[in-house]
Amino acid sequence: MRSIWKGSIAFGLVNVPVKVYTATEDHDIKFHQVHAKDGGRIKYDRVCTVCGQSVKFADIDKQYESPEGEKVILTDDDFGKLPVAEKHEIPVLQFVPSDQIDPILYDKTYYLEPDSTTPKAYVLLAATLEGIERTALVHFTLRQKTRLAAMRVRDGMLVLQTLLWPDEVRSVSFESLEEAKAPRPQEIKMAETLVESMSEDFDPDQYTDEYQVELQRLLEEAIARGDGKAPERAETGPAEESDAEVVDLVAALQRSLEASGARGGGKSADDKSTGKTSKPRKSAQSKTAQSKTAQKRTRKGA
Repeated sequence: MRSIWKGSIAFGLVNVPVKVYTATEDHDIKFHQVHAKDGGRIKYDRVCTVCGQSVKFADIDKQYESPEGEKVILTDDDFGKLPVAEKHEIPVLQFVPSDQIDPILYDKTYYLEPDSTTPKAYVLLAATLEGIERTALVHFTLRQKTRLAAMRVRDGMLVLQTLLWPDEVRSVSFESLEEAKAPRPQEIKMAETLVESMSEDFDPDQYTDEYQVELQRLLEEAIARGDGKAPERAETGPAEESDAEVVDLVAALQRSLEASGARGGGKSADDKSTGKTSKPRKSAQSKTAQSKTAQKRTRKGA
């Protein structure tokens, strides 16, 4: 793993030398675009719409166009004159309670490694952050762009997470929610019971990207065939359709509870504490059928 940035954290008058590493990576399978007719690779050419000639990347500048159609061209020198934070410093702005940062603001994550023969200051800062349960707000400049970022501790290591600016989060209002009726107490109680029956500790290792697994299997089968084409697979039947709109929400919650109890060994959330096995309720049709049978038996006995 190679560092993408070197500098120091400015914590008051204390400097903490660090290296920055990208914390996440994309495991999606990559594809090339090809000509469907002969499999030839597709190449892109940067062509000027004025002179019609190909343009090298080094000869490309950036142009801004206003909503009114006014155009402005900026060069690399123009961008270099703009005010940005110190490129090799991560200044701590303030410390805030961790639960006050809305998760929607989190963007990219980076690991911070101590870049010193004596990482005492790094360890001290990490221990302090972990002890006070607060998050440090910092400025972080990468590729000539300054971002607001949150610095916290993960497994004894400092982690930096860039934050979106408030105006980058869209504000939204749905009329359908404004007109929605408040749920009934019975619905809330059953929904809470369903949530409780499905509640467990979070373990990310139990989840798998099934799409990538099946895609990899498809590619391996195609390679094994030797003709460079994916093998034909039988089409799966249509998925079982669910009601587009649940008329009786309580009945739907009850069915969900029964299904959840079946997956958990036949016990619902209420029965787990008592050890009793929950029994599915008899439907109205079943009760009617039993009533008719009882009436027939009574008539025969008479």
